[in-house]
Amino acid sequence: MEMSINKPRFILTDIEGTTTSKSFVYDILFPYFIEHINKIEALQHEDGFREGIQMVKETMKEENINFSGIVSVIEQLKTWVEEDRKHPGLKKLQGLLWENGYKSGGIKGEVYSDVPSVLEKWKNESIDLGVYSSGSVHAQKLLFGHTSYGDLCIYFKTYFDTTVGHKREEKSYREISNQLGLAPYSILFLSDIEEELDAAQNASMQTIQLVRDETTLPSKKHLKVTNFNEIKWK
Repeated sequence: MEMSINKPRFILTDIEGTTTSKSFVYDILFPYFIEHINKIEALQHEDGFREGIQMVKETMKEENINFSGIVSVIEQLKTWVEEDRKHPGLKKLQGLLWENGYKSGGIKGEVYSDVPSVLEKWKNESIDLGVYSSGSVHAQKLLFGHTSYGDLCIYFKTYFDTTVGHKREEKSYREISNQLGLAPYSILFLSDIEEELDAAQNASMQTIQLVRDETTLPSKKHLKVTNFNEIKWK
């Protein structure tokens, strides 16, 4: 079913379940991190790793979690992965290990087949594009920069992660609008998650839900498509 909306000036897209299958995150990225997590001990004194570890240590202290060296940090990271916790230290360390995987060819960024050509089409229509994901900006750039379709980062003007706010909170979308210097109604947000779309809509953005497969519960409050090709302008 094709949906027709006002042509936006900016399209903001989620990743998981929107441009990329959920299985890529849970069956490839997360397992890769766990498989290589012990490398953090050897890399703990490198700048990026040191910063991520310090974030984890601070939270462990705040939450009265016993700290007994780097091994306890690694065990805590494993727990947070199982809980799917959006902790900035975890996200930073994941991104660093994933970077090694992308550069070595151990990981290839996955996107749905309709995504590359439609991103190019939108860019050619003078629509600016951006990403908003719970994964770190670093991880976002790695995924889109190392796909089987080539480097898709060329299509994106900017990236946002949870440092701008949580994805189910209206104020996050207002902050993104402010940072872009655009009226919210001129921005189209794409996601598979109804609660994220609700927050964006409450901030006056246009919204479309991607229902890629049966794992996504269709919303009754938002326009719905099954792929990017179905999105049309008035």
